[in-house]
Amino acid sequence: MSEAETTFFGQVRAIFLRGIVVIIPLGLTYWFFKALLNGVDGILSPLLETWLGREIPGLGFLSMIVIILIVGLLSHVLIGRMLFSGFENLLRSIPFVRSVYGAIKDLVGAFSIGGKGKTFREVVLVEYPRAGLYTLAFVTNEMSFFSSDNKRTDFVNVYIPNPPNPTSGVLILVPRQHAIRLNLTIEQGLKLVLSGGIVLPERLEERKATT
Repeated sequence: MSEAETTFFGQVRAIFLRGIVVIIPLGLTYWFFKALLNGVDGILSPLLETWLGREIPGLGFLSMIVIILIVGLLSHVLIGRMLFSGFENLLRSIPFVRSVYGAIKDLVGAFSIGGKGKTFREVVLVEYPRAGLYTLAFVTNEMSFFSSDNKRTDFVNVYIPNPPNPTSGVLILVPRQHAIRLNLTIEQGLKLVLSGGIVLPERLEERKATT
């Protein structure tokens, strides 16, 4: 094969790969939002079609958006807050439902960027899954462990999210001195995780210890 043919096929290969890089994200994005639209639309569409007597594509999805907006609006009104608070107290009075509802609410609140939730306290680096490899994690709490000889070890509870779905992940207990505290806000840490490492801060810095 001549040098010209090699160059030609190399250019074709490069163009083909660039096309894949463009098409795959577009296709996956289309597939995701199509599945989301069909899923949400299927919740209310059967009821609305029975009531209206005709099929209107997308009406269930639009109705769901309106309901979410109405619930959000009511949550800022005194009467609405009282109603939601009463319903929440009812859920929290049921043993199994209380645990599931509380965990889901805390997790959703943690990933609401800009929210007031305090589920995540700070961003840290920990050695995981083995020594020498570092993973971004979020501190959720602290605890102390006492061995049989009453020796105390202080741990930080860290949650390691799995991008691109950060609501799934693992919880590990790390000795406090082995968790490197980062000078990042929770929002910056979430952006770093949700983007798969694409959206980066200018630099990672260890947070200075407060005296």
